[in-house]
Formats: sequence, C-alpha cells, structure tokens
Amino acid sequence: MLANIVFETFHKGGPVMWPILVVLIVALAVVCERVFWWAREATRREPKKLDQVFDALQGGDYASASQVARDSKDPLLRTIHYGLHNAHASLVGSMQMAAGIELQRAGRFLPVLDTLVTLAPLLGLLGTVTGIMNSFSFIGNEELAAVKVSGGIAEALIATACGLGIAIFCLVPFNYYNSKVARLQFELETAMNNVEILVESAKQRGFDTMVFRRSNPQPSST
Repeated sequence: MLANIVFETFHKGGPVMWPILVVLIVALAVVCERVFWWAREATRREPKKLDQVFDALQGGDYASASQVARDSKDPLLRTIHYGLHNAHASLVGSMQMAAGIELQRAGRFLPVLDTLVTLAPLLGLLGTVTGIMNSFSFIGNEELAAVKVSGGIAEALIATACGLGIAIFCLVPFNYYNSKVARLQFELETAMNNVEILVESAKQRGFDTMVFRRSNPQPSST
C-alpha cells in the first residue's frame, strides 16, 4: 500500500522526478559513507598514546616517541610519526603534508553534498516551472482544463517538495561534518605546534635530534 502511494506520487511529479531520484540516491550513499567513516575514526583515537608521545619528546627521547606513534590509526599520531620519521628532511614540512592527507580523507565527498544542497532545490524549481507550463497549455479547453491544471499544479508542488526535502536532508550532515573537519584541523595544528615546541625545547636543553635518526632507520621497500 505504501509502495503504491510512493509510486503514484513519484509518477505525478513528472519527468523531473527521475533526476531528483538520482540526487536522492547519491545523497543517501554519501551520508551513509560519512556516518560509518567518522564512527570508525572515533574508535581509532588514542589520547593516552598521544600524551606518551609528548612526554617522550619533552625528554628528548625521539626514538620512543616515534615508536609509540608507529602503526597507530589515530590521525594525530600518524601525522606526528610521519614528521618524526622524516625529521632529517623537515619535521614541520612532513607533518604539514601528513596533516593535509588526513584532512583530505576527512573532507571526502563533502563537495558532493555541497553540490546536492544546491542542485536538489533547483531541480524542484525546474519541476515547478514545467508543471505550471503544462497546466497553462490546457487552458482554453474546458473539458480538460480542470483536470490538467490541477495535475500540473500537483506536479509542480511534488517536485518542489522533493527537491527542498533532499536539500534539507543534505544540509544538516554537510554542516555537521564540515564542523568535524574544522575540529580535526584544529587538533592537527595543535598537535603539530606541540611537537615543534617540545622538539625545540629539547634542543635548547642539549638533546640532539640525531639520536632519533640513528635509532629509527628508514624502512625497507619490501
């Protein structure tokens, strides 16, 4: 029964309902993917290990700091490990590059949601225009005017409602996950600044960063 109502409503919405349906499917896929991705990332956070890394860096024990951060799934620890592992080239530059990769992963598909927020109501507006145009084409024919005009108005309203509904559905997760990306960016920048400050402080107290490089050989390609 419900399926029949949905099908009839979809049919009354006119041909523009097909691209609106495609937009809805893409929106559902993107939102579901982001929900699962962020849920998984939440389980990978390791604040205790992060504190251990900072403690090791404060004492100038770069090898231990790198070892603690190694193989972690936490984006902060991954960024720090990459920076420490490539400290012989550029500590800050390496961390910035790793942080950029983490932010790119976090912001994946958000431009798609941004596009759908704009595209869905525009498609609804297109359905409104085509529906009204269809209604006016029958004005003058007294036998068909009432039925066709009401059908055209229904087409216009259904398409508009569906387009706006999809836009609202996409807007909420889009803004929410944008805020999550901004929060992750702040955490990455804070962690990188802490690493830089702790390393410089250790240098001033006489610890040599070469200790880290000798105790952390480059991994083999195999």
